[in-house]
Amino acid sequence: MNQEIVTIKNIYSQAMDPIYIGTGGYTIGMVDNTIVRDPITKIPKIPGSTVAGTWRYYSALELVSSVKEYQPDLKEIKSVEGKNFSEKLRKINWKNGFREENNWKGYAGNKIARIKCTGQDDLPNKNVDEIEEDTGHCGHCIVCKSFGFSKKDISSQGLIFFSDLNILFFPVFTRFGTKWVTSERLLKEAGILTSSQGKSEDKLVCYKITGEKDNNEKYINLGWMYLPYEAKEIGINLSLLENYISLNDIVIVPDHIISQIINSNLEVRTSVSIDPITGAAKEGALFTSEAIPRGTIFYGEIRVFDRSKLNEDLPSKEKIFEMLEDSKKYYETLGVGGMTTRGFGRMRILTELDEKNGGDKNEKS
Repeated sequence: MNQEIVTIKNIYSQAMDPIYIGTGGYTIGMVDNTIVRDPITKIPKIPGSTVAGTWRYYSALELVSSVKEYQPDLKEIKSVEGKNFSEKLRKINWKNGFREENNWKGYAGNKIARIKCTGQDDLPNKNVDEIEEDTGHCGHCIVCKSFGFSKKDISSQGLIFFSDLNILFFPVFTRFGTKWVTSERLLKEAGILTSSQGKSEDKLVCYKITGEKDNNEKYINLGWMYLPYEAKEIGINLSLLENYISLNDIVIVPDHIISQIINSNLEVRTSVSIDPITGAAKEGALFTSEAIPRGTIFYGEIRVFDRSKLNEDLPSKEKIFEMLEDSKKYYETLGVGGMTTRGFGRMRILTELDEKNGGDKNEKS
């Protein structure tokens, strides 16, 4: 599509802690609490809905914490004459000189942003212009406009679309130390497997698992699997990941066994509830959970639909990417998924999303 309408950016992230995205129930087997998997490949993933929900909350948290003290009183907004609510917001200056600027926090609708602009609207039956402290989604701030909202009198589709975060490089312990396992299919889907005959420094000599039996071949263990490998020169674009993964620590395995290797090397942790009276383990409260291990590298896409040229009340793609860039830091502290208070969930977004700083090198239309 035309890049002026839809901008697609590849994003990469790395797990700083084990990540647990539960399926919402218990299973009968070795693990009680299982994690979400792709229904076709059976490879664990972070659903796009999880990414969208947490990023919306972090965007609202960053916005409200920055502009709350500068917001005008709601009575002041009501007192301004005029039927167009957006025009009312533009006529009200920020307190203490905080006025509309070119950055995303100066967006006009942010004057009435509330922390309730995140998550599910708890008061969807109120009109969007009924300005009260407890109106739920305000319907005017950049968070509501970008992620979408639904009220009694108006609904708006979001301008940001998140794909699932899929595993690209999975850490596995071997006799040579920790290696990052992937497959050619995953590299192609992420768009970093190149077939061009470039400079020698663009080439990577890595481990490639072979299926041929040869007495001269070397072997490497990938968890419990013991497989033959050869040194292979393959073109892989690691320009965005070179600070997080060593070029010589990649193992490319056949597509048909990547799922077995990943699922047999997940982190499994057994937990127990503590009886608050005795301080000892509570009887019958033992459970086992699995998680994507620390160090795993994910890839996905963010698509932004820029409709600001068609509707001036909507934020531009530049402001939206600035918002995502400024709020991504919360993934490193508050995390994603379940059991974050037990040491799970922290994740680092590796991609620079702010277009003023050059943006993502893998941006496409």
